[in-house]
Amino acid sequence: MTRNTLVAGVDSSTRACTVVIRDAATGEQVRRGSAAHPGGTEVHPSAWWEALGQAAAEAGGLEDVAAVSVAGQQHGMVCLDDEGAVVRPALLWNDTRSARAAADLVAELGGPAAWADAVGTVPVAALTVAKLRWLAEHEPGRAKSTAAVCLPHDWLTWRLAEDRDIRALSTDRSDASGTGYYSPAAGAYRPDLLELAFGAQPLVPKVLGPAETASILRPSSGFAPADSPRMRLGAAGLNPLLVAAGAGDNAAAALGLGAGPGDVVVSIGTSGTVFACYEAPIADPTGAVAGFADATGRHLPLVCTLNAARVLDAAAALLGVSLGELSRLALSAPAGADGLTLIPYLEGERTPNRPDATGTLHGLRLTNSTPAHLARAYIEGMLCGLADGLDALTAAGVPVERILLVGGAARSEAVRAMAPAVLGRPVLVPRAGEYVADGAAMQAAWALSGAAEPPAWGGYEAERSEAEPVPWLRERYHEYRDA
Repeated sequence: MTRNTLVAGVDSSTRACTVVIRDAATGEQVRRGSAAHPGGTEVHPSAWWEALGQAAAEAGGLEDVAAVSVAGQQHGMVCLDDEGAVVRPALLWNDTRSARAAADLVAELGGPAAWADAVGTVPVAALTVAKLRWLAEHEPGRAKSTAAVCLPHDWLTWRLAEDRDIRALSTDRSDASGTGYYSPAAGAYRPDLLELAFGAQPLVPKVLGPAETASILRPSSGFAPADSPRMRLGAAGLNPLLVAAGAGDNAAAALGLGAGPGDVVVSIGTSGTVFACYEAPIADPTGAVAGFADATGRHLPLVCTLNAARVLDAAAALLGVSLGELSRLALSAPAGADGLTLIPYLEGERTPNRPDATGTLHGLRLTNSTPAHLARAYIEGMLCGLADGLDALTAAGVPVERILLVGGAARSEAVRAMAPAVLGRPVLVPRAGEYVADGAAMQAAWALSGAAEPPAWGGYEAERSEAEPVPWLRERYHEYRDA
């Protein structure tokens, strides 16, 4: 692989699609593009495909790119019929209508410990297995038409291949481990759990290794149709385009950050995630820690909260200010906001598993009824939820040597300043970047090289943030959370 060989990484997230083009040898970014996804908790996959085409075009197309990899939001349910047509709009990870189905599945297998032993993860509304049960119960006609089920990154990878045969569907360990019917410890699907949930066993994607190839787009022998993947993505060049296995978004972010054992990543995006690279599989019977796989062959124990960056959006909207002004207001109030405490379950919650919960504001007095106190309480409440995730990882035996703070909300000065106080440890804040897309690009370069290990593209600049821990703030938060 020579310098100037280019690879593309795709981050198909809840909110948007981002494409980065990097030099496969050095990791240097050459260009990028992005496009928005529609809002809501159910989306037709065609919207992701259109956004990928727009983002690729903004990034200058893929005509000169040798390999591409897609990382995507986890858990979503994409159902296909036997001809590869989409049966219904995809249910996303943050759609909580399957909460009752998840609870039923937990009980039917014998409780949380039984699921943790089986697949490393206890079903909640987010997992695909719960969404399949919901579909079977509420839309039996659509369930009967479902011949294959896959995840967002699987569908986009398959769509890239220009192969309408559902038997060509593929995925990777990291995304498969978030379905609820794949065991990362055993490295195999659990068809009995798929049957338990759905009453049938639809086709599921083949699980590829971290550096395996999903497909190769061959050069066109003529003019490709205008709606073909090659033409849509500007990939109708003279060279083959290798499509790598892809990954779940958090696994791709860990790869892009170069996270290794001892590193814990706190990512504050649409969801809040706290995850670590770990050598051994995790089976947490409490269900707080999901025993996912990573994109290198190791494991990725993870805690997810539904309420993260959008808590800041909600606070800014409530106060009628920008996110920058929200940060300034929060930093002007004292730690603990003079007793004002937000339990930030604005969209229900995944960890703890309270899908029907609502947010609550406690300790409101005349003295703390100010925009500054409210801004501080919202940010502290969000961070306390993530701190609970860090506690869950350490309780499961995961070592914590460094904390890396990333995601859109990490750009907030107030979040960066307050995070070490709430988390109780110093944090490293890497420069703002597209770490999910970067991880996908790194995987593309890895698959292209055929090497035993992913490429070493060097480190990243990181700001160290320290503050005196405030354990009393979290004690008060726990008191209200558990009330």
